Amino acid sequence: MTVRVDQQDRVAVVTIDRPQARNAVNPVTAQALYEAFLTLEGDAGIDVMILTGADGAFCAGFDLKTAADGSAASWIEAVDIPDDWTDPVAQPRPGPMGPSRLMLSKPVIAAIEGPAVAGGVELAAWCDMRVMAQGAVMGIYCRRWGVPLIDGGTFRLPRVIGQGRANDLILTGRPVDAEEARAMGLADRLVPQGQALTAALDLAQTLTRFPQGCMRADFLSARMPPADLAAALRREWVSAAMFAAEGRAGASRFAGGHGRSGRFDDL
Repeated sequence: MTVRVDQQDRVAVVTIDRPQARNAVNPVTAQALYEAFLTLEGDAGIDVMILTGADGAFCAGFDLKTAADGSAASWIEAVDIPDDWTDPVAQPRPGPMGPSRLMLSKPVIAAIEGPAVAGGVELAAWCDMRVMAQGAVMGIYCRRWGVPLIDGGTFRLPRVIGQGRANDLILTGRPVDAEEARAMGLADRLVPQGQALTAALDLAQTLTRFPQGCMRADFLSARMPPADLAAALRREWVSAAMFAAEGRAGASRFAGGHGRSGRFDDL
């Protein structure tokens, strides 16, 4: 299993468990993440969810090795968005990274240690709050390889940190450490290294104490209307064509050993 789900009282912890790949998401993992969050959304015993990664890494993005060797092709075809898709609540669909097109009624908190890069940033932005540990790093590292943001990053990042800061991250792909992430509003809580999950659990438990109907009603009102979310995802998905044009070659270079550890000088 590449995804684990554990429950503590009324909080569910969803853990990406591919430490050998820094918790990069392959198609099997994406499907498992999507199904896990859909199941938890319908579970009356769960009020809050946490997304994290195993062994000190949040998520290194989509597994470019599967993109390079073609084994992800059928998954990418399966997550194509129909032109008439308008309701992510009534008609849930997976994204390339799994849950990124879901609009849930329950809050999801990201517990971030280590890298949250490329598609990992998009998963973090999909979450509703982010607890980030010292030593963690975010960055649109896929900028190096011509792999587009197609899991909501192009519109969620501007909503979270503002258009100017989002432009900086999207255009440059540069790394952002925990302190800068906190300063720009990308991280909501900053904690010592190794404490992200503990702090996220404490935060989640405080949310379970409140009357849930009112909390979720306010939570829904504060977000994009479902039709607007669907429209933004459809608009962003047009960029998926860039993978065939540029990203497959870039993924092959990464699979061949270039750009390891977030290097931008070996492209």
